[in-house]
Amino acid sequence: MSNYDRNAYSQFGPVAGRAGVAEYDQGLRAYMLGIYNHMTIALAISALVALGTYMAAVSSVPTAYPIGRSIYLTGFGAALYLSPLKWLVMLAPLGFVFFLSFRFERMSMGALMGTFWAFATVMGLSLSTIFLVFKMGSIVQTLFITAASFGALSLYGYTTKRSLSAMGSFLVMGLFGLIIASLANIFFQSGALQFVINLVGVGIFAGLTAWDTQRLKEEYDVVGHDQTMAGKASIMGALSLYLNFINMFQFLLSLMGQRNN
Repeated sequence: MSNYDRNAYSQFGPVAGRAGVAEYDQGLRAYMLGIYNHMTIALAISALVALGTYMAAVSSVPTAYPIGRSIYLTGFGAALYLSPLKWLVMLAPLGFVFFLSFRFERMSMGALMGTFWAFATVMGLSLSTIFLVFKMGSIVQTLFITAASFGALSLYGYTTKRSLSAMGSFLVMGLFGLIIASLANIFFQSGALQFVINLVGVGIFAGLTAWDTQRLKEEYDVVGHDQTMAGKASIMGALSLYLNFINMFQFLLSLMGQRNN
């Protein structure tokens, strides 16, 4: 992979040349920090919603909806996990991603931010099912492993002087293949195929974390001159990194997590 010029992508000329290197670096740091702050808040919202939803959906007191040894669903849990509402909870995050991807340029900052937080909330509802499948200690352990891995990969993407664009194109193609394989395994129900999907999924989203970080760093040359553009790009960048983190966490949990009996 060849070296790249971080100013080559600017449509408005090198920001560093106009504002000075020090101001450029300060603006870039603020831009990237905003992305990580938005992502962290979104992850916190999803985690709190997921845990709160699980606590409201599960009861140790016998109900009409047993799901395991001494574990029962409340009426809320039954509506959320057993009724057709579960499909809405599962598919709503994907709908938010498509909506944000196609509409963010025409949305105000307030509407974009609110939609992003709403996405994080709905994602938390969807993620609440992991507490039904995996032990709490295993979830926490995998979360820390994911956070450490994500941090190292993102730092590499930010600091490397080599272009990751070729790797990114390969990973995007691999992502489409991963989606197709995952859909196929819904019908095949193959444990061996699922193991391969989980392993490949971890690798793909690990690579995408580094690539997206470098891409977002380069993107500052395009949006850094305009506060509104930079703000919107910051939220969309947070969405990209959030999705990488969540997917890497879920694939790692499927590989390493200890399941409830």
